[in-house]
Amino acid sequence: MGLRKCLLCCFGGSARPEQEQQPPPAAADGAPRPPGRRLLRLSTANLRSLSLQDLSRKLEVTKLHAFTLDELKSATRNFSATNFLGEGGFGPVYKGFVDGSLRPGLEPQHVAVKYLDSDGVQGHREWLAEVVYLGMLSHPHLVKLVGFCNQDDHRMLVYEYMPKGSLENHLFKNLLSSLPWSTRLKIAVGAAKGLAFLHEAETPVIYRDFKASNILLDSDYTAKLSDFGLAKEGPSGDKTHVTTRVMGTHGYAAPEYILTGHLTARSDVYSFGVVLLELLSGRRSVDKRRRGREQNLVDWARPYLRRADKLHRVMDPSLEHQYSARAAQKAAQVAHQCLQSVPKARPTMREVVAALEPLLAVDDDVPMGPFVFTVPAAEPAPAQVEPAAAAVANAGDGEEKEEKRHVMSAVHAESPLQYADAVKRPESPPTLNRGT
Repeated sequence: MGLRKCLLCCFGGSARPEQEQQPPPAAADGAPRPPGRRLLRLSTANLRSLSLQDLSRKLEVTKLHAFTLDELKSATRNFSATNFLGEGGFGPVYKGFVDGSLRPGLEPQHVAVKYLDSDGVQGHREWLAEVVYLGMLSHPHLVKLVGFCNQDDHRMLVYEYMPKGSLENHLFKNLLSSLPWSTRLKIAVGAAKGLAFLHEAETPVIYRDFKASNILLDSDYTAKLSDFGLAKEGPSGDKTHVTTRVMGTHGYAAPEYILTGHLTARSDVYSFGVVLLELLSGRRSVDKRRRGREQNLVDWARPYLRRADKLHRVMDPSLEHQYSARAAQKAAQVAHQCLQSVPKARPTMREVVAALEPLLAVDDDVPMGPFVFTVPAAEPAPAQVEPAAAAVANAGDGEEKEEKRHVMSAVHAESPLQYADAVKRPESPPTLNRGT
C-alpha cells in the first residue's frame, strides 16, 4: 500500500483507486496553488476520537520518536527548575538534550519539552492536533517536532530548541536592546512564508492563532511557527469557509471570524497584518496601559499606514530612524492591505511574501548612524605634576585639601580634571569615530 493510502486509512479516510482520485482542491483562500506544493492529504475528521494508543501506531509512518517518560526525565534532568523555559496555555516547557545514548540513532540536539498541564486551557484535542500537523508537515519556517510522549497520563511534545526564544520577548520584554530593522523584516518574511506554505497545502491548513508569542527564532533569527493546537483544516470543494467555535487571541483575530465564526485563510492574513504592525511600531496589539484609542494598535495606527508624511508616528522610536523609509512605507502598505475589513480585499500570503521579500535588499536610503565624539586620554607631564603634588603633601594640618573636581556628565571621568597648564596637548585634534 502506498504512503498516501496508508495515511488515509490511518486517519479515518478511505483509500480510493488511483483512477477515481479527484484533482486537488484550491487553496483555502481560493487562489491557484503554485505547482510542486503538494502535501499528503490526510483526513482529520476522526481526530477527536483517536485514542492515545492508536496514535502511537498511526504515527509509525512518520519520523517522530515516541519517547518514554523516563527518557524525557533523563533529557531534562528530571524536569529541573534550572531547565525551565516558560509556561503557556499548554503547560510548562523545559529545555533538554537528546542523543544516541538516550536512543540509538537519535541526532544529538537540544530540545524543548512541552508538558501538557491537565488543568490547563488546552487538552487532548490540541495536543493531538500538534502531533498530527507537525508530524506530517515539514518546512524551514515551521518548528520541527522531534517526538512526543503519551505514557499513562503524561502527554508531552518534544520540539527542536529555538535559542532566541519568541518574537514577543524581543519586541516587548527585552529592555536592553531592540531588534534592528533588517532583522524585523527577515522575521516578517520568514513568518509569511510559513503561513503561505500552510495555506497552499493540498489540504489547506488555517493556523488560527498567529501572534508574536507563537513565532520562535533560531540562532540567526529565522522565524518558525509553533503551537499548532488551534490549527484547522481549511474549506474543501465548493465551500468558502469553515464554521467553527471562535478561538484565538484578542487583538489578533480577524473581525469577521469573531462576529460569525467563519474561518478562512484570509483570517490568518489579518493576524499577520497585526504582527507586521507590531514589528513596525514596537507596540502590543492591545495595551491597556495606553490612552484611549491607542489601546488598540490597529485602530490607532490604520489611518497613518498609507501616509508617508505620518508614518513616523507609527514607527518604533527604539529604531532611532535607522531604517529605509521606502521599505518602511511599502511594509506599512502591506500591513494596511492585510488589515482590510473585507476578507476578499486582503492579499494572499503568497502575495504578501512577494511584496515583502524584495524589501530585504532595500538599504540605500538608510540614514547614517550617530557620531560619537571621543576625547583622547591625556597623560599629565611628570615635571609639571610633581610640584603640585608636593605642595599638597606639605600643606599644614589645618588646611583642607582641595576637593577633587569631576566631569559633570552622565558618565563621570575616573580621574580628576587637570588644569590647562598641567595637561599635555595632543599633537592632532580629537577624531570623530562613527558609532557602530
